[in-house]
Amino acid sequence: MRKSLVVANWKMNNGTAETSDFLNEFLKINLNPKGEVVICPPFIGLDRLKNSLSNSSIKIGAQNLYYEENGAYTGEISASMLKSVDVSYVIIGHSERREYFNETDEICNKKVKKALEYNITPILCVGEKKEDRDNGMHLDLIKSQLYESLKSLELREDEEIVVAYEPIWAIGTGETASSEDAEEICKFIRNELEDILGDSADSTRILYGGSVKPNNIDELMQMENIDGALVGGASLVPEDFARIVNYGDKNE
Repeated sequence: MRKSLVVANWKMNNGTAETSDFLNEFLKINLNPKGEVVICPPFIGLDRLKNSLSNSSIKIGAQNLYYEENGAYTGEISASMLKSVDVSYVIIGHSERREYFNETDEICNKKVKKALEYNITPILCVGEKKEDRDNGMHLDLIKSQLYESLKSLELREDEEIVVAYEPIWAIGTGETASSEDAEEICKFIRNELEDILGDSADSTRILYGGSVKPNNIDELMQMENIDGALVGGASLVPEDFARIVNYGDKNE
């Protein structure tokens, strides 16, 4: 059975002071996670998380990495640097990286392989814009993103990847795909992963990311092929993120 995974993507929010304030409040809440919980802060918050979460089951994630070991790559960060602050997961190919920073599937492929080389689990993001869905091209697009981003990938038994489905039209808009629509795409992704990863497809965790909120997490997590959530805005509010982490608790 796949263990659930809830990932906070803070994007370009929360400096060191705000990070400390969030953690002080969040860790006081009675948390009852069903699986793994990961927080992905801006790079300046990674060390703060390492110190504050040393006695916690919450894991540390990063929002990006570069595929080279080191060198003259101003503004980038390497896998070894992330590993030095106990990063366990890294988001790769988020729609904002693809749109604003021209991150291609080829680049994502290199980043996925580099993350695995350092025993960091990549969270590969795929998803469509509204015009892709309206034109009936969304499945072809997602399939292409999967095949190209995971090209020539051979997972060892102790390695895993995570795939996050993020309908771009639902990010930051307050609009959410219905749980049935999200399940349909996540099932499609799993079927495609069978061709790419073979037997590993069934154990690969697939997350939904698109305006995940406390009021829709329970329904989303009831879907067979949705194993967790990639949470944006709601992860910045300790009470909201705690409710998402505690999904399914009737007393929340």
